[in-house]
Amino acid sequence: QVQLVESGGGLVQPGGSLRLSCAAPVSIFSIYDIGWYRQAPGKQRELVATITSRGRTKYADSVTGRFTISRDNAKKMVYLQMNSLKPEDTAVYYCSAKRGLASYWGQGTQVTVSS
Repeated sequence: QVQLVESGGGLVQPGGSLRLSCAAPVSIFSIYDIGWYRQAPGKQRELVATITSRGRTKYADSVTGRFTISRDNAKKMVYLQMNSLKPEDTAVYYCSAKRGLASYWGQGTQVTVSS
């Protein structure tokens, strides 16, 4: 079974930074597009950022200019660098790998932005 593992969440003050990491299996890393999604309490899960297998990136308007998604092909890792965090960024962040109709999800990591 394909398993994605997120790490790096935590509590941070407004204006602070965090870096999330997603470890993906070798079998899918090089051919799947990988993205970060988030779900806040009482809200639907939403796209944060994605990166294709070729390195093309896409961001939600709400995080453009503050968040950066990247991938390390040698380590089979995808990162989400989050800067200038706001309270509204508080959510559970999920890593997902997608290709066509296939998709895999991690268990999520909590990010809380609060003073």
